[in-house]
Amino acid sequence: MTKENAQGAGEEEQQAQSKKGLKKQQKEAEKAAKKAEKQAKLAAEQQEADEDDFANDSYGICPMVQSQQKLDRVLVRVQDLTPEKTEQQIWVRARIHTSRAKGKQCFLVLRHQQFTVQALLAVGDRASKQMVKFAANLTKESIIDVEAVVKKVEQKIESCSQQDVELHVERIFVISQSEARLPLQLEDAVRPEGEGDEEGRATVNQDTRLDNRVIDLRTTTSQAIFRLQSGVCQLFRDTLINKGFVEIQTPKIISAASEGGANVFTVSYFKTSAYLAQSPQLYKQMCICADFDKVFCVGPVFRAEDSNTHRHLTEFVGLDIEMAFNYHYHEVIDSITDTMVQIFKGLRDRFQTEIQTVNKQYPSEPFKFLEPTLRLEYKEAVAMLKAAGVEMGDEEDLSTPNEKLLGRLVKEKYDTDFYVLDKYPLAVRPFYTMPDPNNPKYSNSYDMFMRGEEILSGAQRVHDAQLLTERAMHHSIDLEKIKAYIDSFRYGAPPHAGGGIGLERVTMLYLGLHNVRQTSMFPRDPKRLTP
Repeated sequence: MTKENAQGAGEEEQQAQSKKGLKKQQKEAEKAAKKAEKQAKLAAEQQEADEDDFANDSYGICPMVQSQQKLDRVLVRVQDLTPEKTEQQIWVRARIHTSRAKGKQCFLVLRHQQFTVQALLAVGDRASKQMVKFAANLTKESIIDVEAVVKKVEQKIESCSQQDVELHVERIFVISQSEARLPLQLEDAVRPEGEGDEEGRATVNQDTRLDNRVIDLRTTTSQAIFRLQSGVCQLFRDTLINKGFVEIQTPKIISAASEGGANVFTVSYFKTSAYLAQSPQLYKQMCICADFDKVFCVGPVFRAEDSNTHRHLTEFVGLDIEMAFNYHYHEVIDSITDTMVQIFKGLRDRFQTEIQTVNKQYPSEPFKFLEPTLRLEYKEAVAMLKAAGVEMGDEEDLSTPNEKLLGRLVKEKYDTDFYVLDKYPLAVRPFYTMPDPNNPKYSNSYDMFMRGEEILSGAQRVHDAQLLTERAMHHSIDLEKIKAYIDSFRYGAPPHAGGGIGLERVTMLYLGLHNVRQTSMFPRDPKRLTP
C-alpha cells in the first residue's frame, strides 16, 4: 500500500469514528431530553394532582404518637358499631384486615380484636382520586384512625362480624404502618383445618404460629380463646372468694422438690442449688395449718417432664385449692365441683360470642355437665372399662387411651363431659395421700375429668406427722429433704384436702380444642423456650 493510500484509509477511519461519536452524543442528548421531558411531565402532573387534590387534608400518615397532644376525640370500638349508630359520624381506630380497590372505590375490612367491619371509600365530594389510591395502597395490619358515617346495609355482610352496617369513610390517617411482608396471613390462620386442603388454600402450621405468636394472637380465634381463658380465672376467683376462700401467693423457688419426684428444674441459687416449684402443695397446706381454713392460688407451675404430647407443658398456670373440712373429704370435692360448675355456667352465659368465634374454626359439641356433678368410684370405672373389653388390673393406673375411652363411656351412659373419679388405688398416688380407712389398698383421692381428660388431681392429705413419715419411708423418700414439710404437721393440723387444676387444659377441653399450645399464650415445652 502506498503512503497516500494508507493516509487516506486512516482519514476515513477517523471520519467514521467521529460520525459514530456524533451519533452516540445525539442519542444521549435525545435520551436526556426525553428524561427531562418525562420528569417535567410528572412534576406537572404531580403539581396538578396536588392542586386538584381537594381532599389533601383528609388523609395521610400521622407523625409518630409521642403524646404531643391531648385530643378529646372519642373513638368508637368496632364491636359497638350496630344499626343503632346509623347516620352517626364517628371515629374508629382499627387495623386494616384486608383491602380491595375496585375502579373508583376501595373496600377495607377493619379489625379490632375479634370484631370486623366493612369500610368504603369512593371518589366523590369527600374523597379524591388520590385519597382512594392512598387507602388502597395501605399495608395490611397497619393501624389507622378513620372518621366515617355509619350506614345500614340492605344485605348482610357475611364476611364481617358487624353484618348490618358499613362505614363510609371521610378521613383516614395512619397511626402505625405495618411492613408489607407478613410472616403469616391472618386469613390463612383462621381457616378451618379441612377447608384449606380441599380448596388448595393455605393453612398455618403450629410452629409457624408459635414462632410468630404476636401476629397469631391477633386472629379472631386467638382473641376469643384468651378472653375466655381470662374468664375462667375471673370466675374461679369470684366463686372461691364468695365461698370464703383467701387468695395466697406462694414461692416458686424452693429448696426441695415439692412432689418428692425427679421431674424438677434445678436452678443455681448463689452458692447452692434450688428447684422450681412443681406445685404450691407445701405452702397451701402450711396455710391450712396456720388456720386460714380455705385458700387458693393462681400461679405458674413447673414440670421437667420430657413429654411432647398434646396436653403437656413444662410451665403452666395452676389453679390450686386447699381447704380444711369438718368430717369427710367429700365436703372438699363438693366445694371444688361446685366451683367448676359455676365456671362452666359463667362461660356458657357470658362468653357465647367467644365460643361461637372459636367454633367457626374448630367446631365442637357444646360442653355438658350435671348438677350435682357425677361422682364414680375407681372400681366402677374399672368395671365399665372391662365390660368394654379393656384388660387391666383393679389397682392399675389409667392409661391415657383408657381415660379417653372412659370419658366416651361416661358420656354415653350419663350424658356429661365432666365427672369425678373417686377412691384411687393408694399405690398410684403420692406419699402424702390419706389411705382409705376401710380398704388399705385404696385412698381418699380423686381426679376430675373434662371430655375424657384429667384436669384436676387431688386428695385428702395426711395431716399427721407420724403417718406422713411412715408413708414417705414406704415411698423411699429421703426424710431429710422433706423435714420442713413433715414438721408443719407437728403442732396440730386440721383435716384437709385440695387439688390442682391446669388452666390451659380447662380452656382447651371446654372449647373442644386438640392441643394445649393453642390455649397457652406463650407455651413452654421440651422443644420450645421462645418467644
